[in-house]
Amino acid sequence: MKKNAELRKTLPYVNKPGRYLGHEYNAAIKEWDACSMHCALVFPDLYEIGMSHQGLQILYHILNAQEDTLAERCYCPGQDMEKLLRAKELPLSSLENNQPLQNFDLLGITLPYELCYTNILTVLDLAEIPLYAKDRDDSMPIVLGGGSCSLNPEPVADFFDAILLGDGEEAILEIAECINISKKNKLSRLAILTELAKIPGVYIPSFFEAIYDETGAFKQTEALHSDYESVKRRVVADLSRMDHLLNPLVPNSKIVHDRLGVEVARGCTRGCRFCQAGIIYRPVRERTPEQIFDLACKGIENSGFNELALLSLSTGDYSCLSTALPQLMDRFAKEAISVSMPSMRVGTLTPALMDQIKRVRKTGFTLAPEAGSERLRRVINKGITEEDLLATSKDAFGLGWNVMKLYFMIGLPTETDEDIEAIAELAKKTKQIGSQAATKGRQQINVSVGTFVPKPHTPFQWNGQIPMEESRNKINALKRMLPRKGINLKWHDPEQSFLEGVFSRGDRRLSALLETAWRDGARLDGWSDYFNLARWQQAAETCGLNLDDYLLPRDIDGVLPWQHLQSGIDDSFLKEELEKGMAEGYTPDCRYHSCQKCGLCDFKTLQPIVVDRKQELEPPTVSTDKRIAGQSPKTEDLHFKYRVNYSRLGDICYLGHLEILQVVFRILRRANIRTNFSQGFNPSPKVSFGPALPVGTRSMAEYFIMDLPKPLSDLSTAKNNMNEQMPPGLLVQDISLHSGSIPQHIISSYELTLDPPLSSADRASFDDFMTKDSFIITRTRKRKTKEINIRPFIDSLEFRKDGILEMKVISQASVAGVKPLEAVAAILDKPMDDFLSSEILKTGWQEIRE
Repeated sequence: MKKNAELRKTLPYVNKPGRYLGHEYNAAIKEWDACSMHCALVFPDLYEIGMSHQGLQILYHILNAQEDTLAERCYCPGQDMEKLLRAKELPLSSLENNQPLQNFDLLGITLPYELCYTNILTVLDLAEIPLYAKDRDDSMPIVLGGGSCSLNPEPVADFFDAILLGDGEEAILEIAECINISKKNKLSRLAILTELAKIPGVYIPSFFEAIYDETGAFKQTEALHSDYESVKRRVVADLSRMDHLLNPLVPNSKIVHDRLGVEVARGCTRGCRFCQAGIIYRPVRERTPEQIFDLACKGIENSGFNELALLSLSTGDYSCLSTALPQLMDRFAKEAISVSMPSMRVGTLTPALMDQIKRVRKTGFTLAPEAGSERLRRVINKGITEEDLLATSKDAFGLGWNVMKLYFMIGLPTETDEDIEAIAELAKKTKQIGSQAATKGRQQINVSVGTFVPKPHTPFQWNGQIPMEESRNKINALKRMLPRKGINLKWHDPEQSFLEGVFSRGDRRLSALLETAWRDGARLDGWSDYFNLARWQQAAETCGLNLDDYLLPRDIDGVLPWQHLQSGIDDSFLKEELEKGMAEGYTPDCRYHSCQKCGLCDFKTLQPIVVDRKQELEPPTVSTDKRIAGQSPKTEDLHFKYRVNYSRLGDICYLGHLEILQVVFRILRRANIRTNFSQGFNPSPKVSFGPALPVGTRSMAEYFIMDLPKPLSDLSTAKNNMNEQMPPGLLVQDISLHSGSIPQHIISSYELTLDPPLSSADRASFDDFMTKDSFIITRTRKRKTKEINIRPFIDSLEFRKDGILEMKVISQASVAGVKPLEAVAAILDKPMDDFLSSEILKTGWQEIRE
């Protein structure tokens, strides 16, 4: 396809081209014409964020499991790629087949957090799809939203045809089938939306109208159809039937959460009154330890990840954790696969669990007291004491952890100066405990602070959010109170929290604000490098909006912009919880205590699923692995070393050296080739690689040397097994026994097809270069500039009759060398960017023996 080729030409010109390659292992590549239903799933942020999101992957596999349905992915491009697409007039396309998004029947856009909203407009505009739903005709895809922000999507409602509230595993198939049948029956866009409105959990924004009073303030949301006055969140009753990540997508480039995630439970009923997730993901639905073990084993086998994350809102509350974790560690520790639990709760981290976690490598240790004082923790129903926190900290430091992160919020309802002081005191006490309990090393406490945002559908939704200046004052107070040595304070930008609060609590007037700020350049606002509050304030002035108004307290008897969207929790329960919070009352967890009458469960079709309600009445299983914390997995004393020669052709040449290392490690795991491991706190496979290949350079002659604890039984079988696991562009050519030594001084051969072609004068410059003894260039790296003589590195330069330049480059370990294209640009005294469209192929190498 011409458009495909044009898109690939952009890759040399962008930062992190691996974001746009596709070709991930386990990606679904289906024939477009063989499927009647075409879905594009979009995550409105950069690839490294979106590929870490489980929800999109789950829907991707569910849809592709249907014979007549195709699902492909797209992520928001970086600003450099956006500019290139606009300059070349290329539409935004899917990763798998580079299909323009406009060609799909359904465009499913995740709504993960408020500060990604401008990215939605970037995606729609680059896809040449009108921003507003009202401006789309019957030829356009249905634009569907869903995700954690869907319970108040009003600020972006005008951009969506439909929005799914709640769990998507079952609903997405109903939505896809509805659109597919409607398309076959040639229904109009309005008729399709009418059919979609019949699906439980589907919200059609155009079937409601926001009403404002004479001052422009929100008054109410009016239903335009008498039989469609509200929409209730969709809930999957039982997770045990959901096993869609047995073949997880495996990224080729580095992402934020580069691991296998297994959802052990969904929902949390601890009842923290600030927590939106605790409301909109109820009830608790746990998986059995047997299913978790099966999902983990198959997921690791089919991916090659070296880390397994047990996911839920509070993994420590999983009732069978003391059974499941030792089973998983016993299975994976010997392969240096670690198990992490990103969401632990003070009081659930027992010494026995910590002992299990550290068996391979000590993964992150974060505790979230949320508030510094006992009083304020009672207000928010946190349900933990200072004693709990310090006991957990003591256990962690005593078991070898040296770094601990504590997360707090500022601006919580009823907060006083004394509560801020209590944050500093608690951090200092934790540091003191660490100094007393630690066995070795220095202890570091990282205190992270964020401004409280009153979220919709929570008991605190009627409370206000503190102004930015007050947030800054509280942060500055903590700076003064916390010692600089041993305690590191970090905070979320109050300006970003301000805008998050505006969109979290906003109404449909904000769509004009979004468009205005976006057209003025607002992009990627979740990234501090791109965020600019002044731009938003100017846009608000243009739109005649006072953004501060959105953060004010709300009348408890007033109508809220999201009131027509039901989480399933009764308003009366939320109001009772607000009142109880002000009185510092405690609400117990209904999974282990009596029902708290929140209004969600009918105990017929929906109820909490807790596998073991006894919750650790029996002691945790003790591992038989007596390895010291941080020690590498025990491997044999034998070492069998093999050199693997492979080619690296096609688009995969745009991965960096470190990314290729990770790809190879995962290939070896999937091919069941076990390596020896390095020693230390972060064991890694003993695999040595040849010199790093410049990004964008293809090669017929790459290699790595792997150190194995036992010999390969058949080299041909091993080669075939590895090639079955290779992403497109990598191919093992041969495997042979090797001494294990890496050549330190080599000469590599390259073929360069230069673009633009060289003139006769340019060629004369190469001839002149070869007559010189010295050719000095200046190179700036990490703000340091130095001079390098590149002439000794170029062994030969010859032009073939077909115009291809053959170059031989000498390189030596630990000595700064020169890249082929860098040498061309220097010889011609032109910017290297002028030649980025050139094609470079490494054809071979040989060792220079002294």
